[in-house]
Amino acid sequence: MQVGIKGEKKFTVTKDQLACNVGSGLVSVFATPMMIAAIENTAAGSVAGELEEGKTTVGTLVNVSHVAATPEGMEVRIETELTEIAPNGKMLTFKVAAYDEAGLIGEGTHQRAIVAKERFEQKAQSKLSK
Repeated sequence: MQVGIKGEKKFTVTKDQLACNVGSGLVSVFATPMMIAAIENTAAGSVAGELEEGKTTVGTLVNVSHVAATPEGMEVRIETELTEIAPNGKMLTFKVAAYDEAGLIGEGTHQRAIVAKERFEQKAQSKLSK
């Protein structure tokens, strides 16, 4: 894996992605949590093919501003770029941005950790037995 890997995802904002329908506000515009989910999905997808078998990435930090509202029916484009790989090779930092047809709607950084999927899930499930 190398710094510089880019990801891009385009989609049209639907009714189920509006703030008033996801519990993040009362307005009928693209919800911040949905923008963040799209950013995470795009970043994860951009590096998925570079991971060893049995490995995946999990989000650990999102530092993103949501600077403009997007109505239902408008296209959104998410762009991510891997800008840093920690010396231990396990933490990935991405520069991220979101745009609608009128321009920039969000930007910032996102970090993901490389984990062994099965072990990670087992550790989470073990909390149920405590």
